[in-house]
Amino acid sequence: MSDTALPFSGNLTPTEADSLRAAIAIPAHVVQAKGHGHGGTAMALAPLAHVLYQRILRHNPGNPDWLGRDRLVLSAGHASLLLYVQLFLTGYGLELDELAKSRTLDSRTPGHPELRHTPGVEMSTGPLGQGVASAVGMALAARRERALFAPDNEILNNTIWAIAGDGCMQEGVSGEASSLAGTLGLDNLVVIWDDNNVTIDSTGEAAFSEDVRARYAAYGWRVLEINDASNLDEIEAVLTEAQSRDGRPTFVAVRSVIGAPSAAFSGKPAAHSGGFGDDEVAAIKTSLGFAADAPLNDLVTDDGLCFARQALTRGQALEDKWNADLGTWKAANPEAARAWHAFRTPDATAALSALNDIELPAVGTPSATRKLNSVAIKALQNVSSLWGGSADLAGSTGVEVPGSAVTASNPGGEFIRFGIREHAMAAILTGIAIQGPWRPFASTYLVFSDYMRPSIRLAALMQLPVVYVFTHDSVAVGEDGPTHQPVEQVASLRTVPGLDVVRPADAAEVVSVWKRLIAQPAGPTALVFSRQDVPVLHERDDLDAKVAHGGYVAWQHGDGLDLALIATGSEVSLALEAAEALAADGVGVRVISMPSVEWFAGSDASYRESVLPAAITARVAVEAGRGDGWYRWVGLGGEVVSVEEFGESGSGAQVMARRGITLEAVLDAARRCQGAPTLLR
Repeated sequence: MSDTALPFSGNLTPTEADSLRAAIAIPAHVVQAKGHGHGGTAMALAPLAHVLYQRILRHNPGNPDWLGRDRLVLSAGHASLLLYVQLFLTGYGLELDELAKSRTLDSRTPGHPELRHTPGVEMSTGPLGQGVASAVGMALAARRERALFAPDNEILNNTIWAIAGDGCMQEGVSGEASSLAGTLGLDNLVVIWDDNNVTIDSTGEAAFSEDVRARYAAYGWRVLEINDASNLDEIEAVLTEAQSRDGRPTFVAVRSVIGAPSAAFSGKPAAHSGGFGDDEVAAIKTSLGFAADAPLNDLVTDDGLCFARQALTRGQALEDKWNADLGTWKAANPEAARAWHAFRTPDATAALSALNDIELPAVGTPSATRKLNSVAIKALQNVSSLWGGSADLAGSTGVEVPGSAVTASNPGGEFIRFGIREHAMAAILTGIAIQGPWRPFASTYLVFSDYMRPSIRLAALMQLPVVYVFTHDSVAVGEDGPTHQPVEQVASLRTVPGLDVVRPADAAEVVSVWKRLIAQPAGPTALVFSRQDVPVLHERDDLDAKVAHGGYVAWQHGDGLDLALIATGSEVSLALEAAEALAADGVGVRVISMPSVEWFAGSDASYRESVLPAAITARVAVEAGRGDGWYRWVGLGGEVVSVEEFGESGSGAQVMARRGITLEAVLDAARRCQGAPTLLR
C-alpha cells in the first residue's frame, strides 16, 4: 500500500508505515473488543507517539530504568493505550496479549498508567493536570542535580516530556505549576498539548474558550505548533526544536482530531470513550490496509514489529554512549563524581548523627513543635537528600534554611519558593520524588492541606517518600478564626491509604520522628506540628524506639490497668495532667502517646498489647480535632474528647476551652467510662 492511501504522511519506509498502522488500529480494536476504554486519543496521537519513541526520546526499552533517559509522563492518563502500544512495539517487555487484556484484573495494562506496574510507565496518572504539574517537579529535580554535579556536561541533561489534553489544561493544578515552571525557566521541560477541542460532555468551546497558547506565552514558555498531527516530518521537526534549550520551558500545541481516522467518530465527544461499533472498526481497519475482520494478531506484521523493535538497538547505543561519556566525565572530575555517587547512593549515617546532636529544651520548657522541626530540617540540610520549601509560609511554618532560592539563574538553590500554589506544590513534590533521589518536603498550614489532597493521594498510591510539613494544627490557632483552624483535616488525612500521619507531642518526639523518617524512607508522611507552645515532656533516652512504634506508654500509675488515656500532639500534656489527678484518686492509669496511628497499627500485635492491653476496657482518647477514628482504639464503650464543630476567633486557649479540650472534659470522660463495658473493635 502506498503512503498516500494511509491516514498519515511523511518520509517513512513501508516497514515503518506498518508499525504506525498497527499503532492506530490496535486501540480501535481493543476498545471495541472490551466494550470500554479510551481509543480516540490513542488513535489520533499515534503518529506523535511513534515519532517520540522512534526518533526523539532518549530511552532504552531494554533498560527502562536507565538513569540517563528522558522521562515521558502521560498526563492524559485515560489515553493509556497510546502509551501501552508504544511500550509493546518498541520492546519494553509488554506483550500483545496484555493489550488485549487492558483494564482487566491483574493485567499489566490497567485503565490508567500505574508506576512500577508496567515497565516504561514513569508515573501513575489519571486525575487530569497532575502529570503536567509532576513533570515540573521532575524537571526541577533533574535540573538541580545537573547544576550541583555536572553543570557543563550533557550526561545529566535529560528532557522531561508530558502529554496533556484539554482537561489537563482546564485543571487549575497545571496552570499553577506551569506558571512556576516559566518563572524558574525550566528549559528541560516540554509539555505537548493535544488540542482536539473535545471533552467528555461536549466540544471544548462550551467551557474552554481561552487562548491557551497565549496563556503559556504569558507564563514565560516558548510556544511551538504542530498543525498536522498526522504528518511525521512536521512532528519530528517541531519536537526536535522543542528539546533544544533556550532558557524557557516549551509548550507544543498539536492540532489533532480525536478518533481519526474514523469517518463516523472523528472530532466528536463520542470518540473519547467506548467502542466505535463493529462496522466502524472494520472501516478503520480497511482504511489502514487491513482486512475488515482482521484479528488483533494480524494488525502487527512481522516487518512492522521488526522496525519498531529497532528502538532496542537505538536505545542500547544511546545508553552505551552515555556510559562512556559518564566514564570520561568521572575521570576528569573525580571530586564531583564522588559527590554525585554519594548523592545517588544515600547513607543515613550522617543524617542520623546530625539529629542525635540536636540539643533539646529542658523538660517543662514551653516550645511549639514547629520550632524543633525547624531545627531538625536545618540539621538535615547538608547531610541528607532533603530538599523543599513552602507555599509562601517558610518563616511561619519554620522551614527556612540557609542559602538561596531556586531561580532561573540559580537552578542549584537550597530551597524552593513555590508561591501561593498549594495544589501545584504537592504535585511538584510527587515529580521530585519520582525523579529522585531527593527527599522532597513542602510546608503550609494544616487547614490548607485540603488544597493538596489529590496530589497527596497520588503520592500515597505510588508510595513516594514525600514529606508534607503542616503547622498550626488545631483550633488553638486562635485569633485567625475558623477559616484557619483545622478541625477535620487530621482525621481526613488518616483515611488516605498508605499515608502516615504523625503528630508529635513535644520537641523530643519531633527528633525521634525524623529519625524514623530518615532510617525508613518509605511512602509519604504528613507531619503535623503545633503553632502554640507545648511543654517538653521527655528526655531523649530510649524515646526513638518508642516513637518509631507509633505509640508508647508515656506515664503510668501502678499497673496502669484501670484506665488508658490515649492522646496525640499537644493534647498529650493535657492527658498527663488528667492522669496525675486520677492517680491521686487511686486510679491505675496509663497515658499513651500515639504520635502516629499508622505506625502503631503497623507494629506487631505483641507490642500493641503491651502498650494497650485488652484488659484495659476503660479508655479515653483526646485530640483537638474530629474524633471518629479514635473509636478503633477506645472501643464502642470508650470516650473520645474531641472537637466536632468549627472554631471561632479568639485566643487559642479560649477556643480550645470553648470547644471542650479541657482538663475537666478529660476527667469527666474518664470517670464516665471507668467500669463501663467496652466492645473493642
